[in-house]
Amino acid sequence: MTLRFFTAIASLSPLAIGILASVASAQPSSSASETFSICGSGQRITCVVDGDTFWFRGEKIRIADIDTPELSPPRCERERERGLAAKQRLLEILNSGPLSFKTSARDEDRFGRKLRIVYRDRRSVGNMLVAEGLARKWEGSRRSWCE
Repeated sequence: MTLRFFTAIASLSPLAIGILASVASAQPSSSASETFSICGSGQRITCVVDGDTFWFRGEKIRIADIDTPELSPPRCERERERGLAAKQRLLEILNSGPLSFKTSARDEDRFGRKLRIVYRDRRSVGNMLVAEGLARKWEGSRRSWCE
């Protein structure tokens, strides 16, 4: 069995071997890992603002595929509690390993935040938060979390 495997590899052209090697070692170019904290009042480099917004390497990112409860300011106590839970969970997810980013239909929102679909282990971070009841799928406008 092993001899057949090596014979098959040896019969491949050098070009094919090079292509297979490059595919096997390829990593997503936008994959990155950092240690996140909760954003404070100082300079924001790599930190979490709320459940759908964070800073990554000095760039403000809005997770494009979700909406989470507001924290600044929340409109009711229920929204505040859920917003804090979403913020804490986003911090945990972002700190659990490498991230990758995909540009959404628009590059930026009206506040200058980069709109990105964020992935962790090939899973949408937005989908994770939605599945846990901490976010909603983005439908083009915010809805109240106080109902």
